Amino acid sequence: MKIVIAGAGAIGGYIGAKLARQGADVTLFARGAHLKAMQERGLRVEGADESFEVHPQVTGSLESIGPSDVVFLGVKAHSLPDLAPRLRSLFGPDTVVVSTQNGVPWWYFQNHGGELEGLSLERVDPGRVIATAIEPRRVIGSIAYFSTEIAEPGVIRHNEGNRISCGEPDGTRSERIQRITQALIAAGLRAPITMKIRQEIWVKLLGNVAFNPISALTGATLVEMATHPEVSRLVRVLMRETEAVAGKLGIELPISIDQRIAGAAKVGAHKTSMLQDVEAGRPMELEAVVGAVIELGERLGIDMPATKAVYSCAALLNDKIASSL
Repeated sequence: MKIVIAGAGAIGGYIGAKLARQGADVTLFARGAHLKAMQERGLRVEGADESFEVHPQVTGSLESIGPSDVVFLGVKAHSLPDLAPRLRSLFGPDTVVVSTQNGVPWWYFQNHGGELEGLSLERVDPGRVIATAIEPRRVIGSIAYFSTEIAEPGVIRHNEGNRISCGEPDGTRSERIQRITQALIAAGLRAPITMKIRQEIWVKLLGNVAFNPISALTGATLVEMATHPEVSRLVRVLMRETEAVAGKLGIELPISIDQRIAGAAKVGAHKTSMLQDVEAGRPMELEAVVGAVIELGERLGIDMPATKAVYSCAALLNDKIASSL
């Protein structure tokens, strides 16, 4: 099975490194100083439990790779509109594309059924660029439950976790998803197949819509937000607004708001991905995580005043970061 990591940053690079160590046929696509470092010295993963180094195939040219069996999309959600049209050279008749992005994915309403069938969210896929480039039949969804960051070019720091849930949008246990998860498991990752990928997306969104932008604005960790009297009340309001959107879409969440907040407190002094982005001077996945939920709320007639207020402040911060690049 020929695998390509299209965007070998913190998430994609970690998956690629684990696969490469297992001996999988994997090629990592990257750019800039990170690409140069991997070409010269290989890719190193540093973590509390294990550290290792691999020397996989690395390239800065997608066109040089050729048709592949599986393509993992490792870039942030806001980078997908630029990347997606460039993936065509990787596609054969049966190439599978695995999304790993946070938030509401561009494919969410493909083969969804009902009145929203085929809906494209402008905040996620402006002008349907991604949906046009990647046919629905190719897509498998995934949700990463591990924390990684690029410590320096060519070095990925693994902070915690090793689970990546994978799911077919139609909820089946297809042969192709079994092959992919078996490869991930062989590489040392926990890779359960979920039959309810959309429900699981909303469980993660319940926390991310609230905790991520607040952490970016305040610099607070999960336990600080979950236990601070005033902030925890705000978190609860944002979660209720998010839960209302999910409910309108027919999603019954298997976890309560109290349980979600308690779970965040137990995680401890963890920095959200948005806070990590802010500290590194990188744009946040704000639109896919928060903006998309607001867009859905507006379409479905759900008022989200608290979420919109927090989003507006985070959007200003995001614009300031982008203008400084």
